[in-house]
Amino acid sequence: MDFTQVSLTALRVLRAVAEQGTFTAAAVSLGYTQSAVSRQIASIERAAGTELLERRRDGVRLTAAGHVVLRRATVVLDEIDATARELSGLPGQAGTVRLGWFPSAGAVLLPEALAELRRTDPGLHVVSREGGTPALVRALRAGSLDLALLAAAPPFRPPDAESPPLALETLTERALCLAVPAAHPLARGDHIDVTALRGQRWIAGSAAGGDLLLGVWPGLDERPDIAHTARDWLAKLRLVAAGCGLTTVPASLATAAPPGVRVLPVRGGPQEQRRLLLARLPHPPADPVTRVAAALRAAARA
Repeated sequence: MDFTQVSLTALRVLRAVAEQGTFTAAAVSLGYTQSAVSRQIASIERAAGTELLERRRDGVRLTAAGHVVLRRATVVLDEIDATARELSGLPGQAGTVRLGWFPSAGAVLLPEALAELRRTDPGLHVVSREGGTPALVRALRAGSLDLALLAAAPPFRPPDAESPPLALETLTERALCLAVPAAHPLARGDHIDVTALRGQRWIAGSAAGGDLLLGVWPGLDERPDIAHTARDWLAKLRLVAAGCGLTTVPASLATAAPPGVRVLPVRGGPQEQRRLLLARLPHPPADPVTRVAAALRAAARA
């Protein structure tokens, strides 16, 4: 098969599989059946004359040939998408930045940065979406995002092992805090002693978030009593306000806490630091990407 005859659909499917990490997730994101995704991947691999994806028990990874095809496919698809935007009267690619962000970044930092950009750079078009760190990293690699706000915890390893490494910038590094009901005995002081956390009830991340203990103070020497699970930060904080339990929060969420919640530091154990990272591919960024990065940087400093 002649590779020049590969369809745009096959290229989009390859990008979706690379971004989502599995055929099943790619099918859901595209609204296709899994068999349709498999057929498209089979057709593009026949045209390439080699495997583009390494099938593994935990999903798929691009082969060396897959990286070559995806890099070129991203250019083609971006140009097609830019053409569609121009024909429909939307801003062209030169003024569009695709930004990904982890959930808590959407509570304070992202709205502040976007509000400032609307004031200072109204011609810039930012398209954003929420996601977990692995999904956002795959989207950067697949060329579906230009920038991503990522969360990082000790020991602060790179977010993936792919080459070349992503360009990472630390925007903030702050101690993890605890959200407690305002009427709770732990809310009486200006900090919480780590020894007082034994026997508490917790509001944790949901299974869909990838870690049931997300929201539980790290390093507890007991099996945590998880009373509720939730993905949404506002839902977690509302549950805290209702007296349903405690949950960990980034320090940046203190100003977003609803009435009935106190956000306090924890003392008496190892400092639990959390970083906010700005990530992109290592090639020189386009000017719109640089402007969005500057706005995120300024919002993080505020």
